[in-house]
Amino acid sequence: MPAHTTHVPPAEAVTPTEAVAPAEAVAPAEAVAPAEAVAPLLRGIAVLRRLTEAPDGTLSLSALEKTTGLARSTVDRLTATLARMGYVRLDGRDVTLAPRLMELGNAYLAALRLPALLSARADALADELDESVSLAVGDRDGVRFIHQATRRRAMSLSFRIGDLLPAERTAPGPLFATQWTDPDWHRWRQRRATDPADRTFPAVPSREHPTPDEDFVLRTSTAASDGYALDDQLIEPGLVALSVPVRDLRDPGAGRLACVASVVSHTSRHTAPDLRTTLLPRLRAAVTAMETDLRTAPPPAPGPPRTDLATWTGASKQELGREFVESLARGLTVLTAFGEGRSALTLTQVAKATGLARATARRALITLTHADLVTPAPDATFTLTPQVLSLGFPPLSRTSLPEIAQPHLTALADRVHESTSLAVLSDSGEEIQYTARASAPHVLSARVTLGTRLPAHATALGRVLLAHPEVRARGYALVDEELEAGLRAVAVPVHDRTGRVTAAINVATHPARRTPTACETELLPELSRTATAIEADLRVAGRFVHVPPT
Repeated sequence: MPAHTTHVPPAEAVTPTEAVAPAEAVAPAEAVAPAEAVAPLLRGIAVLRRLTEAPDGTLSLSALEKTTGLARSTVDRLTATLARMGYVRLDGRDVTLAPRLMELGNAYLAALRLPALLSARADALADELDESVSLAVGDRDGVRFIHQATRRRAMSLSFRIGDLLPAERTAPGPLFATQWTDPDWHRWRQRRATDPADRTFPAVPSREHPTPDEDFVLRTSTAASDGYALDDQLIEPGLVALSVPVRDLRDPGAGRLACVASVVSHTSRHTAPDLRTTLLPRLRAAVTAMETDLRTAPPPAPGPPRTDLATWTGASKQELGREFVESLARGLTVLTAFGEGRSALTLTQVAKATGLARATARRALITLTHADLVTPAPDATFTLTPQVLSLGFPPLSRTSLPEIAQPHLTALADRVHESTSLAVLSDSGEEIQYTARASAPHVLSARVTLGTRLPAHATALGRVLLAHPEVRARGYALVDEELEAGLRAVAVPVHDRTGRVTAAINVATHPARRTPTACETELLPELSRTATAIEADLRVAGRFVHVPPT
């Protein structure tokens, strides 16, 4: 319908048989899935969603068994498969989301193109206003963030990219609701009736005093006529926001909402009316520039799809046997077939991009459609939905470089039986600061506490970060008892997505245990291998989010 109209159906009674059950009461998805759906894929998706909702993205195996309703043996096989894919880490009885999982959300964000085209405008507006700015898309009857430019203050936002909020408690929600259809409004009323406290939205506090449906209906009508919307402490006391729609003007008659841009603050800085009075003109100017960017952007050139996925999953199945659930791995890899220049794919294109048999790709798409991760279009193509971001992206979007590096450092220390550390260069450029480390089981070993600073010129880590000509040529630095007698260390750089040296890692030993030659022949290959693994995770994690170095 045209963008300037809004359609709000009359209130509907929701009977118990129509109601949508809360998330914690839903039976395993395969119980109501289409006959051709792949049950292990649905179960794996359920595991990833439970981990996403958990604090810090971590649950014990027994907690996963309880929250998914799956047998423990099934949980063990699913998590072993996800670990093989690099999507989770297994640490004893705990399962933790791993940065590599972000490649699924990256596929959605790349196919959407909005973060790549508009995030610079949002960041610039945040700098200009000194307030947080976000971009969001509609996700059924909710709102999901696709970009955040957050101000660092004592009182700052905790929302993450991929977080889902109920539409009626946000500023963007009424703007998206102006284009809802009758089924959309019906679904929204069902959800409100079955979850009045918003307990199925872990990103927001539970609602203590539910508001009448008519309140949101009125806000939607007002947003349609005003062209903007306000959130006056609907999420929690003190939080206010102002939103303006960003429209795709390549089809002016339709006026489709591409996304919504919002300025978010708190009442100690701005009241909601003050946001409208003082900041609305600048927000609208930024949105106009965003719409111009969308209209004039050249068509994306599709990158080369991965075509070795079927081969890799087959080899993993042959190596691990029953512990590797091949149908789960193949189903999730279908999501990675999408991306920039590949936002809508036919079944044939999906099969070609993944190397999967057409029948296998077809069953995966049926399953992913049932799980609301993929949606079919009338032209026989499929596109990813915003719910792909529900697979681990919110907790992982706040991952720092030390958090990415820590499991790799621990594994390195276990392999070489020596202490290893990650460090960055201080702002002055004269010192290094240790930000992560793993110890070795020696009575005599390098013991440095996190946060310690040392002269950069006297350490292997510092020389790598300073990139002296000889070090740059060799690709590593070896320091032999220069900082302290009895301390020998070798270090290599860690590069970010752009190829810039962002940190360095080292292995430290005592001269009695390894000669300089042994450091180069025994430690350096393992150290380089670890740096490569950290860089691979950093490339995935840093594609659409900023990864803090400390």
